[in-house]
Amino acid sequence: MTMLHSIKIIKLTKVNPATIFLLLFALPVLCQNEVTASASWAKLPSILETIKEPVFKNKIYNILDFGAKSGGVVDNTQVFVKAIQKCTKNGGGMVLVPAGKYFTGPIHLDDNVNLHLAEGAEILFTTDPTVYPIVHTSFEGTELMNYSPLIYAYNKHNVAVTGKGTLNGQGSNDKWWSWCGKDSYGWKKGTPDQKDDVTRLMDMAEKGVPVAERVFGKGHFLRPNCIEFFECNQVLLQGVQIVNTPFWVIHPIKSSNVIVDGVTIKSHGPNNDGCDPEYSKNVWIKNTTFDTGDDCIAIKSGRDNDGRRVAIKSENIIVQDCKMYDGHGGVTIGSEISAGVSNVYVENCLMDSPELDRAIRIKSNSRRGGLVENVFVRNIKVGEVKESVLGIDLFYGVHGNQTGTFMPQVQNIFIENSTVKNGGLYGVLAKGHKGYPIKNIRFKDVTIDKVETEYAIENVENLKFVNTYINGSLMESPKNQ
Repeated sequence: MTMLHSIKIIKLTKVNPATIFLLLFALPVLCQNEVTASASWAKLPSILETIKEPVFKNKIYNILDFGAKSGGVVDNTQVFVKAIQKCTKNGGGMVLVPAGKYFTGPIHLDDNVNLHLAEGAEILFTTDPTVYPIVHTSFEGTELMNYSPLIYAYNKHNVAVTGKGTLNGQGSNDKWWSWCGKDSYGWKKGTPDQKDDVTRLMDMAEKGVPVAERVFGKGHFLRPNCIEFFECNQVLLQGVQIVNTPFWVIHPIKSSNVIVDGVTIKSHGPNNDGCDPEYSKNVWIKNTTFDTGDDCIAIKSGRDNDGRRVAIKSENIIVQDCKMYDGHGGVTIGSEISAGVSNVYVENCLMDSPELDRAIRIKSNSRRGGLVENVFVRNIKVGEVKESVLGIDLFYGVHGNQTGTFMPQVQNIFIENSTVKNGGLYGVLAKGHKGYPIKNIRFKDVTIDKVETEYAIENVENLKFVNTYINGSLMESPKNQ
């Protein structure tokens, strides 16, 4: 018998059979995680190939030819109506907004229309709520009839907003923002706020009241989204700057094949999320800068029973080459997430601000539920965050009691080849529900510096650190998970 053979025999006889079983069981899990991440990234090019930019006729409809007046005082609402109607009637093209300031009410896009803002053009939206008609829209994950978004497209195909100009929602502590009911945004005791309307809307949704009967608008205080593509296909938002919006900035809902490219968002009002894809598929957000009062990007899929009623998950959401500064989260999933989210890709992004709370954030609760799975993050540079590099909060509370029987589930979160200079309080902060653990989180080739606590986890299964350093130390995966 050779020495090698004898060593093998000795090792086998000394290893507990239960240990061998556990090793054999664990190995496929580890391999599966590795394959899942690499194989999923390999699918990304084919997903991107399916997302096509809109194509428009080479025909220009200059709003000046329809009587537009610059200066920011004269109401141009009907000018935009006439120009867009003429454009779509003739098969589409570009509705051109030349340099200058143009005051208007809401703009409703139509098929095959590219609203193009030339360099030096600024659209100033009225802050008079009565000017905004009641349309089918959504407020924080619940559908309703409410004030029209500032730019709105409903069930349209091949639409765009492009150019180098500015969309100015003119939100401030004096207009729109105070409705949130917070002193810091101008609310004062005795003035209108959204609290009662939010409660009423949530009750209607829970009771199954048809959307057509959930009528708000005049006399109510639920702020409109800035740009909303509702049930649209083949959408492009490119190049423009967006500032001071009443509420969520970019909201594709029930839409597919959406591109957000080279946009700059500077809006620090309450609930000023930068981009909120909801119930949407094949959304490509790239080369965009976020400086916001809430989450920079927040991927959604409906709130509570309304989300389960719609039952359309958001999937194939790609975020590339973006910059995130102020905000509650760089890339967030939730909290309105009842229909679920899958296949999120984030790469080559910079996240850096003393007012950025988290880099990657997932949030839900047992009233909202939802399955979040397959989140892939790589090549991220984080300068500074306040709370955590990865934060998963499945006890997220807002708007009263958020406890129910719909347990949220999170699985397959992969972060690799990334660096963090100042990680804040936690490298990983994750808390799942008993009996419904958060599953399969892996950090690979990640360096996190200046973090107070490496990780704080509860009801987490299979957190793995592979070649990952925190505060200069090579991390070992937690035992007894």
